[in-house]
Amino acid sequence: MYFSRRSIVSLLSALAVATVGCGRWSSTPQANLPAGLVEATDVSQVEPSTGLTADEVATLRNELDDLLEKIRARELNTTDHAAWQVLHGVLAYGRDFPLTVAAGKTTPALDYLLQDGTLKGWQWQPGTTLPNGRTGLRGILDPGTKTGQGHVDQWFAYLSQAGLSADQTIVVRGQQFTMADMIQQSQLDVPRNVDREFSWTVAGLASYVPTNATWTASDGQTWSFDKLLDSEVQQDLASSACGGTHRMVSLTMALNQHASQGGEITGSWAKVDEKIRACISRVKEYQQKNGAFSSNYFERPGVSADLAQMLGSTGHTFEFVALAVPDSEIRSAWVARAARYLSGILRNTIDRQLECGALYHATHGLVIYRQRLDALNPPPEKPAKAAPTATAGPVSRSTSS
Repeated sequence: MYFSRRSIVSLLSALAVATVGCGRWSSTPQANLPAGLVEATDVSQVEPSTGLTADEVATLRNELDDLLEKIRARELNTTDHAAWQVLHGVLAYGRDFPLTVAAGKTTPALDYLLQDGTLKGWQWQPGTTLPNGRTGLRGILDPGTKTGQGHVDQWFAYLSQAGLSADQTIVVRGQQFTMADMIQQSQLDVPRNVDREFSWTVAGLASYVPTNATWTASDGQTWSFDKLLDSEVQQDLASSACGGTHRMVSLTMALNQHASQGGEITGSWAKVDEKIRACISRVKEYQQKNGAFSSNYFERPGVSADLAQMLGSTGHTFEFVALAVPDSEIRSAWVARAARYLSGILRNTIDRQLECGALYHATHGLVIYRQRLDALNPPPEKPAKAAPTATAGPVSRSTSS
């Protein structure tokens, strides 16, 4: 048993944020959001013990739409903000995330960055010569600055969750690369990750590479998802970034993808499944009555008087929960309490400066939750005269090693 993951497609801290309005949030599903979460969307087939009624789901969905639009309207710009802030916004909103560039022009942040846009911390370097003769692409690490890439493959992971195809062009200082160049470079570079922090590598590769794939890395050794997962499940969550939530999000994304490809939950995948279940259990056990999750993440119960800390811990944890809970539990009261707690903080601080990591990881969790509610309770169809909403296509997968 593995939480009906066969029905889940791969979903997928400190400059302050200003609050100048710009554009409207779109509820268009992105490639990092579920496109078909349940085998049956008939609400009558959902267990009554799951908590929210159909009317309550509709109300909550409308509240989330309003809030997510307001959060998206916070202005980020190329003068005051860096790649670290902007890429977190892209994680939450994908191609819909706006960025204000020179002369006050607002443009989709991804379009700007992928077309050789300049932004502090948006740093890349050509990699090695790939087996196909092309040159790989590698992000430059700048850990601890909250300006550039803080973890190995962090930008790769965030771009992969924005629904970019493997042949998506990326222009860096006039030289043209593709996402496939980044994918293959990530595979080659696995042995270079001396800290064995494979979280973002796992998340990025799972969006493109079949989960049963093997490849030869730069050390001449054969690598696979199983090998990466065996390392990840052994890591201590308490000493990991953001209480281990990034590790758990990445493991969940990989397992969801593995199950959607018909993979068996055995060996290293069974260990991942067990770890996810254990973390969900602890999250529920440590949840506060007001819906907040523990300020100590998965380690032990905890609450803080610091609102920023509670936003960070509950928001990061909710991102994991939104990806990991089974279909039968997505409408449960405990998940809804957490969503409302987060929504309350974000709504009450809509005109305040917030740390971007906490803000956009919480928002990403709410976006995923919002889309999963849609899967169980589809909204009423629009009138025939309304223009259809465009949807992102499936993520292309690289079959090369």
